[in-house]
Order: sequence, then structure tokens, then C-alpha cells
Amino acid sequence: MRRFLAFDIETAKLLPAVVDDLLAHRPLGIACAAAAASDLPQPLVWHGRDASGHPSARMTNQEAAQLVADLSRLTSQGYTLVTWNGLGFDLDILAEESGQAQICAHLAAGHVDMLFHALCALGHRISLQKAAEGMRLAGKKAGVSGAQAPAMWAAGRHTEVLDYCQQDVSVTLQLAEACERAHQLAWITQRGSRKQMPLPQGWLTVREAAALPQPDTSWMSDPPSRDRYLGWIRQAGVA
Repeated sequence: MRRFLAFDIETAKLLPAVVDDLLAHRPLGIACAAAAASDLPQPLVWHGRDASGHPSARMTNQEAAQLVADLSRLTSQGYTLVTWNGLGFDLDILAEESGQAQICAHLAAGHVDMLFHALCALGHRISLQKAAEGMRLAGKKAGVSGAQAPAMWAAGRHTEVLDYCQQDVSVTLQLAEACERAHQLAWITQRGSRKQMPLPQGWLTVREAAALPQPDTSWMSDPPSRDRYLGWIRQAGVA
């Protein structure tokens, strides 16, 4: 099995209670990030630091650039970066915050974004929680959400946000490995039934998933477009 390195960020910008398009409010800033792998004794964490060494409100450009360098180093050591919507969010935000758009685009194209693979194969999105339930995993921590993280971080609840981010990457890692072993992704639909998507070759990278044939989405009124996810890496000159 591949050595998966699950990755996730939590943003820093305080937003209205109801947000239709999170990316429309960028720059969002990065409060913290985490990564986890089965052969690491504990998750890796990143966050900004103030002059006293305490967590800062958000990572600086230089701190975000160091995060990019760390991810590049880890992937060069044989880890396969894996995310849930990292192409459409985490690595896109990291590219903006670090000023390392081309490096982040290469990381994105070569990594496994499980949500994007499912979208390319099925034509629709699946939530991480429903995928975890379908694979009979514990899923995400109840009582905390990514939408709450910026306010919690701003209020000084750094440990809680870091714990939440680390739990997110733990779920992502468990899901990636469980699906790879089972050669399928299973999820729970909105109607409560369990469906499966075969993974005969395991998870595909973003570049590989983007080459899949377009599925039939004629039954959908507004099917999600691959271009919405791929746009920023194409702008960086990475196909």
C-alpha cells in the first residue's frame, strides 16, 4: 500500500454565519494545518507564531511557504499526499497564502483528492462524513466544524482547533487506506442507502482522475464542473 500523507488546513478569516461560496471571501488566511501518516508517531502540525512563540492569528507568507517546502520534502521522501477536497480548497488556499502557486499546483496535480476522484467518476460530490460512514469508520468529531474554527482560533482556543484539524486528517487517512484495501469507496446517500464506487487501481491522482471519461449527469440540474476545481492549477501552467 502507498504511504499516504493526509493533509488539511483550517482558515483564519472571520466570516458571516451563512456563506454560500467560501472562496468568494478570500484571502482567507491559514490558522493552522495538519498532516498524518501511518508510519509517523503523531500528526504533524503547522501554525503561525508571534514574537513570544505563541500561536498567531494567521500564518505569514513566509510561514505558509515553509509549509509548502515541508510538503514538497515529504512527498519527495515517498509519501503520497491525500486530501478530501484539497484540489478545490486546501492546496488552492495554500498557493495563495504562500505565493508558491506553481509548486502547489504540482503538488495538487500529483496528489490524491478523494472527493475529486469521486466527482470525476460519479459526476457528483460526496461528503467526507458520509464516506466515512459508508466505510464504517468513526468519522469526524461531533460538535465542531470547519466553519467554527476561525472564530475559535481568534478566541484563543488554539488547542481545540488543532485537535479538530488533527482529527480531520486522521479520518482522511483512515478513509484513504480503508478504501485502498477494499478496492472500493462506499458512502451513505441522502436517502440512507449505501452505495459503492469500485477502485480497481486504488485511488487516482488528480491528473489521472481528470482524464476519466465524463459520467452521465443528465439527471442533475446543475452538475459540478471539473473545471471549477482544475482552474487554478491550469492558471499556474500545470495540466
